[in-house]
Amino acid sequence: MKVLIVHNDFRVYWKGRLLFLRKYLEKMDIDFYAIELFGKGSPYSFDTYENKEIWWTCLFPDKSYDEIPNTVIRKTFIQKLDEINPDVIIGSSIVFFAGALGIRWAKNNNKRFVMFDDAKPSQVKRSFLVRTIKNLIIRQVDGLWLPSDDYDEAYSKLVHKKTFIFHGYNCIDNELFRFKKKKEMHFTTITCVARLVPIKNIDNLLKAWKIIEKKHPEYKLAIIGDGPEFVSLNELTLNMGLKTIVFLGAINNSDIPTYFYNSVAFVLPSLAESWGLVVNEAMAAALPILISNKINASYALLEEGVNGYGFEPLEIQNIANKISSFIDLDLNDKIKMSDSSLKIIDKMSYENMGDELFNAVYNLSHKKLKKLPALALLLINIWHGRYNTAGWNKL
Repeated sequence: MKVLIVHNDFRVYWKGRLLFLRKYLEKMDIDFYAIELFGKGSPYSFDTYENKEIWWTCLFPDKSYDEIPNTVIRKTFIQKLDEINPDVIIGSSIVFFAGALGIRWAKNNNKRFVMFDDAKPSQVKRSFLVRTIKNLIIRQVDGLWLPSDDYDEAYSKLVHKKTFIFHGYNCIDNELFRFKKKKEMHFTTITCVARLVPIKNIDNLLKAWKIIEKKHPEYKLAIIGDGPEFVSLNELTLNMGLKTIVFLGAINNSDIPTYFYNSVAFVLPSLAESWGLVVNEAMAAALPILISNKINASYALLEEGVNGYGFEPLEIQNIANKISSFIDLDLNDKIKMSDSSLKIIDKMSYENMGDELFNAVYNLSHKKLKKLPALALLLINIWHGRYNTAGWNKL
């Protein structure tokens, strides 16, 4: 059996996942392939395309989507799918090129299509017409790969009742952040890792820290990350007279575990996150988490009062109260929170991802293909997707 995963680009966290899945599925006698469309234009521009694997192809390694006519993207992609001829295609949301063209090829060749998505439907603003068309196409997918089961209620309303829903792809390599010795919890630094853009809401975190600094002057807030707000946030820190905040700028990913180890907790005040994989990283490093309740990962990974606290990101006093609640815990309770973070994140591992995917592929391969309504097939063959990440860093 051949399984192919397609996406506009596979950057950052996807690299490790794909390498793991290739080896994992090979043991199950499944040939695993990957196609990404563009080598440039990703919102993760700092992570360049440098893949050398023969089973993993980038169709346009030196170009971004806006440098290539849609007809060329479509023709090149379809030709590659014809060449591989997969039994199952796993594709990103059908709003993007890879997902839209992937489901088109699958349905025109009597193959199965699985869509993965980490955006909850209620969080995406679309016109009634666009939403209706998108939902009709989504209803034709054979499988739906979601980050966690708290997505199921919203998506089950969009897909056919026989659609196979499974979970677990929004994982990281937990071992990269796990320390060999037990995490120590006597530190007094709380760390935030975020790109410095408006949606990360760092300005409200600074305002909340003003309250924390008065009550707990021995604690420090370390902010790791760069972005267009770096200067303005530093100026805000100075203007507010904050003395216990340090901006560390961009840090090599390989060095972040060390910063996590020397911290007592992780904080992220985002106004929205389709998931928030840095939360996984912090938990794999055994950190309690203090995070916004607008981060989708909070629904699956945060157990209130067990491994951290959630807060309303627009309420400065609420942010401060939850951070202060953690600081006020005794050492033993902080250690329990640390242990709980590890226990919870262990359930969201590469191994779990592989198990979930293999189970889905096995089940789908034993199910009859659904017959598509004529209108749905027409729309699938008209819609070719898009690639617009202009709003990824703001509401």
